[in-house]
Amino acid sequence: MASITDLFKGPSQASSSGSIKRKFNSHDADRAYKATKYSSNSSPKQASLEDAPEDDDFEAGPSLPPAEDLPDDEEGRFFGGGVSRDAAEALNYIDTQDTNDANGIEYGVEKIDASWLKRTAVSFERRIAKNAELRAKHEGEPAKFMASEAELDAQVKEWSLLSEHGELYPPFVESGAAGQLVGLLGHENTDVAIGAVQILSELLDEDVEVDEEAWEGLVEALLEADLGELVMSNLGRLNEQEESDREGVYHCLAVLGALAGKQEVAERVGTVQVLEWLCDRIRRAEKSVGQNKQMAAEVLQVLLQSSSELRQKLAGDVEGVDLFLQLLALYRKRDPVKDSLEEEWVENIFDALTCVLDETPGKAAYLEAEGMELTLIMLKEGGFSKSRALRVLDHALGGVEGAAGVCEKLVEAGGLKTLFSTFTKKPSGTTTEHLLGIFTALLRWLPGESAARIRTLNKFTEKNCEKVAKIVELRKDFARRLSAADEEIKLERRMMDEEDWPEREAEWLSRRLEGGLFGLQTTDVILAWLVAEDKTAKKVIIDGLGGLADVKASLVEQAAGAEDDEAKEMLSTLIDFL
Repeated sequence: MASITDLFKGPSQASSSGSIKRKFNSHDADRAYKATKYSSNSSPKQASLEDAPEDDDFEAGPSLPPAEDLPDDEEGRFFGGGVSRDAAEALNYIDTQDTNDANGIEYGVEKIDASWLKRTAVSFERRIAKNAELRAKHEGEPAKFMASEAELDAQVKEWSLLSEHGELYPPFVESGAAGQLVGLLGHENTDVAIGAVQILSELLDEDVEVDEEAWEGLVEALLEADLGELVMSNLGRLNEQEESDREGVYHCLAVLGALAGKQEVAERVGTVQVLEWLCDRIRRAEKSVGQNKQMAAEVLQVLLQSSSELRQKLAGDVEGVDLFLQLLALYRKRDPVKDSLEEEWVENIFDALTCVLDETPGKAAYLEAEGMELTLIMLKEGGFSKSRALRVLDHALGGVEGAAGVCEKLVEAGGLKTLFSTFTKKPSGTTTEHLLGIFTALLRWLPGESAARIRTLNKFTEKNCEKVAKIVELRKDFARRLSAADEEIKLERRMMDEEDWPEREAEWLSRRLEGGLFGLQTTDVILAWLVAEDKTAKKVIIDGLGGLADVKASLVEQAAGAEDDEAKEMLSTLIDFL
C-alpha cells in the first residue's frame, strides 16, 4: 500500500532560477493563487450545463467558416488559416481579457478584512478538526481521509493572503489561528507541515508592512505555541534528497532567520540544538554550495551577531570556532566563485567567526585551534580571504579579557612584519581602519618591557620613524574630513530650533563617523602611546602636528564618553603623558 505522504503528494514542481533575495528557487504556486483568487459571487462567468439553451439543434463551439474558404485538410484539424479550433478559442479568450483590461474592467477580488479573517479562521479550525477526526477514525486507510487533507492544505495556503495585510496580525493572533498554524508543523503528513511553515515564513518576512508591536505580538504567539521545537522537529525528519522536503528545510531556515535579528527572540530560539544543527548543515559536503547550506550559514551568522549569550554557547558548548577555521582553511589560497552561493557562504562564515571572537571563550578557542597561524597565512597569500582575515584579527585582538594572549601570539607567530608591510603600502580605507585597530590593541595589551612590546615599538620607529610619520599624515587627513562634516552639521543646527536637535543626533553622529571620527580617535590613541614610549617618535609627532593640543583634546573627549572603566583609566594616563 502506498504511504500516506505518497498518496497526498502531487507531481513535483519545476524549479526556476531565483533572484538574490532570499526566496527558494522553485515555482511559486502561492503567488499564482493570490493573483487568481476571486469571491464566489464575482468570478468570471463560467459555462455550465444549466446555461445551455434547450434547443435540439444547438451546436456548441465556434461556427464554421464558409465551405469554400476551407483549405484541404484530410484530418479536418484546421480551419481559418491553419489554426485549430481549441487554439482559436484560446486566442479569442485572451483578446477578450486584453480588451477588458484596456477598458478598465476588473474582476471582483475578495476583500481581505476582519470579516474575511474571522470566516477563514472558523473554516481553518473546522478543516483541522475534520482531518484529525477522519485520521483517527480511518487510521491505516489513507484513501478515506486524503480528501480532507487536501482541503486542509488548501486552507493553509489561503493564509498567504494575510502577509499583504499586516494590520490583521493582531486579530489573527486573537483568533487562535496563529497557534493552530504552528501546530500543523507537527502534522503526520510532511506536505501539510511544509505548507504551514512556508506560510509562517511569509508572515514573518521582512518585506511585510506591519508595525513592530503587531509583529512582536505574532512572534510571541508563535513561540508560545512551541514554534522553535516544531521547526527543529521538521528539520530532523525532512529528507533533502526530495525536492519538496528540500524546499521545506529552506522555509524552516527562513523562519529561524526572521526570528534571529532581535536579541531576546534569538536567545529563545537559539538553543544548543539549533546551533549544532546549523553547524552540521554548513559542514555537510556538497558538490557545489546549495541554497540551504548557504542559508544555514546566514541564519547562524545573524543569531551570533544578535546575542553575546549565543556567541559564548557556540564557542564553549558547540566548538564552532574550530569548525569555522576548518571550513575557511579551504580558502586560504583559493577564492570562491564570484557572485555565487559559495561566496556568500564563505562570507557568512567569516562574519560568524568575527562575531564569536568578540567573546573571551571565542578568543581562547581561536588560539587553541591555531587560528592565528591560519589568519597570518591568509594575510600573506590569500586573495578573497585577505581582507576578511584582517577583520578577523582586528576582532580577535579587541575587547578586554583574553585580548592580551592574542596580541602576544600575534607577535610570537611573526605577524608584525606582515601587518606593517601592508600598512606601508597604499591600503584601502577599510584596511587602514583595521590596521589602526590592531596597532591600538598591541600598544594597549602587550605587557610593558616585554620582548613582544619592544619588537612592536621597533617596528614603528624603524627607518626613521616612517610608520609614525604616516600615522601623523593619516591624522591630518581624518581631521580635515571630520572638520568638513562638522561645518555642515553646524550650519544645519543654526537653521533648526534647538529643541529639534535631539532628533538628528544619531544621524549627525553617523555622518561624523563616516567623515573620519573613528579614524581620528584611533590615531590619536596610537600617537599618545608613541609619545609616552619613545622620544624620537614624540619629536616626529610634534613636528608633524605642530604640537599635541589637538591630540590631548581628542583623548579628553574620548575619556568623557568611555563606558569601560579600564579604557577610561588608560585614556587618563595617556592624557597625563601629553
